[in-house]
Amino acid sequence: MPERSPAALTGTFAPLRYGLFAVIWAAIVLGNIGTFMRDVTSAWLVTDLSPSPAAVAMVQAAGSLPFFLIAIPAGVLSDILDRRRFLIGTQVGLALVSGVLTCLVWTGTVSVANVVTLTFLGGVCTALAAPAWQTIVPELVPRADVKGAVALSLLGINVARSIGPALGGFLLAALGGAAVYGIAILSYVIVSAALLWWRRDPDADEGLQEHFGGALRAGLRYARASRELHRVLWRAAVFFAFASAVWALLPIVARQEIGGGPGFYGLMLSGIGAGAIAGALLLPWIRARLGQDRLVLIASLVASAATVLLALTDWEVLGIAAAFVLGTAWISMLTTLNSTAQGILPNWVRGRGLAIYLTVFNGAMAAGSLGWGFVAQAIGTDAALLVAGAGLAVVAGVAYRAILPSGEGDLTPSLGWPEPALAEPVACDRGPVLITVTYRIRQPDRPAFLAVLDRLSEERRRDGAYAWGVSEDAADPERVVEWFFVESWAEHLRQHRRVSQADAAIQLKAHRFHQGPQEPTVQHLLALNPRRSAALTSVH
Repeated sequence: MPERSPAALTGTFAPLRYGLFAVIWAAIVLGNIGTFMRDVTSAWLVTDLSPSPAAVAMVQAAGSLPFFLIAIPAGVLSDILDRRRFLIGTQVGLALVSGVLTCLVWTGTVSVANVVTLTFLGGVCTALAAPAWQTIVPELVPRADVKGAVALSLLGINVARSIGPALGGFLLAALGGAAVYGIAILSYVIVSAALLWWRRDPDADEGLQEHFGGALRAGLRYARASRELHRVLWRAAVFFAFASAVWALLPIVARQEIGGGPGFYGLMLSGIGAGAIAGALLLPWIRARLGQDRLVLIASLVASAATVLLALTDWEVLGIAAAFVLGTAWISMLTTLNSTAQGILPNWVRGRGLAIYLTVFNGAMAAGSLGWGFVAQAIGTDAALLVAGAGLAVVAGVAYRAILPSGEGDLTPSLGWPEPALAEPVACDRGPVLITVTYRIRQPDRPAFLAVLDRLSEERRRDGAYAWGVSEDAADPERVVEWFFVESWAEHLRQHRRVSQADAAIQLKAHRFHQGPQEPTVQHLLALNPRRSAALTSVH
């Protein structure tokens, strides 16, 4: 666990008193500044190469699409690989992408096709790194400061969003695209150096290390079974599908609708970043007074109004003001949804769960960017923004009914399940395994008991069961058997370690309905292959 630094920082920046977190945080900010400089340069170069809104939207979509395609595998890798080495590899990839762009611009051979392709490859590297960046935070600060460090990490991204685009725009106008791409390479070198300086403790291997396929299935099972995560994902999808219109069309708004240059485009993006910083600083105060659901509703309506204003104005000052307001709404939504997702995800699946959230977020952004680009080409940029703004207002009212989870449950492992009784050791890869829990339930208690089991079934599926059911004994209706399957003995042992304190409380409620001198009976049944057993018998 990181040791406390003597620094006396408090409030929003309190996690920076830990030297390791401060170094990594500063490096990440510099790396993101480099990425935003690269992206603003690429978007502007495409407006030089093609006047088509669809071409500009393709660049935005190319940066977001990899998150949709590979975020889930990236989350699996962040949970099973050494995160420090993995992140260094992604920084090398980002540096190579910017290096190729530097050469293409320097030689005058840059085209829309290769900018889109390289933007996509840069997006792949960023998508691979995104879950790992979020999951290393608990390794850099003590548990009590994790939430503050997560919020500060998001704030750092928006500090970079505020500085990077404006700096990129000015440097693009003054020095040209090749110089901007070269500076981006330097930022990735700095990030790699900070990660090399971090002496990360290796992950302990207790013989239950997950492999890629099993870890992927476990993460997908968790996401499929978690009703709380479903609500977060649905809210993210509907908001970002409409909000993506601004990101897709902003270069066209800056250049053609308002008539600004690359510096003005950078200022608009910086306005969004500055609004995000202001919103992040005020967010704890606002959330305490509104609650997260009303906060999300108001943020959606504010984003709607800002989108409409961008469609109606041709004044540079109003354009920057609308961008600033949009930034406050954007960070309010992004922080609330991200922190809610982190609050409902236990440590063992956090990388995979956040990857699924990022998949939905970036899938909505990529699909929305492409869609709004073609809509703008058909009906005009201003009309497309008006439709998107109206859509944001409508979905804000509809989505308000899907209350977000509080994320206040105790997700620390309960470690309350006793070790299974074994006649002899069981191979970790043996399976599937059928687990049965036998209760005695009085007939009048059955409806209430089954209601608790319905909640318990979600926990069983989240933690590793791929099938679950409940049955009664035809000869003795008060004998009720809960059963569930897991794919291997190792997965069941992992299941023992995944049960949280909140889930254990649900199990305790179910056990209280049991009528009997002892606790409900638990059995573990291992699959047998009759043909294999017969073959072995014939050999002997």
